[in-house]
Amino acid sequence: MSDLLPKIKEISRLFEIVPSRSKGQNFLINEHIYDEIVKAADLKPTDTVLEIGPGLGFLTAKLAAKVKQVIAVELDDKLAAYLKMATDAQAVNNITIINEDILRANLKPYLSGPYKIVANLPYNITSIFLRHFLTSAAKPELMVLMLQKEVAERIVATPPDMSILAVSVQYYGAPEIIREVKAGNFWPAPEVDSAIIKIVIPPLPRMAGAAAEKRFFQLVKIGFSAKRKMLKNNLAAGLKISPSLVEKSIAASALNPKIRAEDLSLDDWQKLFDSLSPFVL
Repeated sequence: MSDLLPKIKEISRLFEIVPSRSKGQNFLINEHIYDEIVKAADLKPTDTVLEIGPGLGFLTAKLAAKVKQVIAVELDDKLAAYLKMATDAQAVNNITIINEDILRANLKPYLSGPYKIVANLPYNITSIFLRHFLTSAAKPELMVLMLQKEVAERIVATPPDMSILAVSVQYYGAPEIIREVKAGNFWPAPEVDSAIIKIVIPPLPRMAGAAAEKRFFQLVKIGFSAKRKMLKNNLAAGLKISPSLVEKSIAASALNPKIRAEDLSLDDWQKLFDSLSPFVL
């Protein structure tokens, strides 16, 4: 392991940076893992990368060496100030530091075309972050994210372990886990292990129109409304239609009448939606 810990601790001491647990600040100290993140992003010299949570800028520098532009969004004031100082000192001209909350920042002035996301996310914003960017009108081409291992495993799940999170992410893109990252690769070490996940997002939407998409997810939410119940019971109650009608739709979708929501793949949900869409208001 290429250990960055001494350098990270020295920078933190000099600039009075104290990692905040509440902000999810755990600095990656293994340089080889930074290299794997860069490799997973399939970077080209013409790319624009939106980096969230650049921390002390070790990954930022590696990204900037490979692409046209890096937009690094850092919430922490001290870290953002350090990054700006370090960038200016090295005369790097393709890194822009934005000291804002990624969920509230106006990125339109910086992202005028295709872009990729690389992020070491605070684990407490993972779900809202994914929803924010996957439903955006200007979606990224690709995301490479450092997530809590358990969350990454839920995202890439297959039947019979599906969830609303898995269906939602797989609806918008193709996720895969690149590698597990043990807690000891961070300082301070978090309480859980992490994983690098890659999500490739196709340019064309799966469904035509926001209205159809909204109704599709309404059906999925109804299906998962009571985990211990069979899907047909959840759908009949949520859609306010007869169980026999639901059973016919399930049978028409070539599914087991006793199936539960976690047993359905994304393709199964789409077949079911095609059959039940007139009843989803």
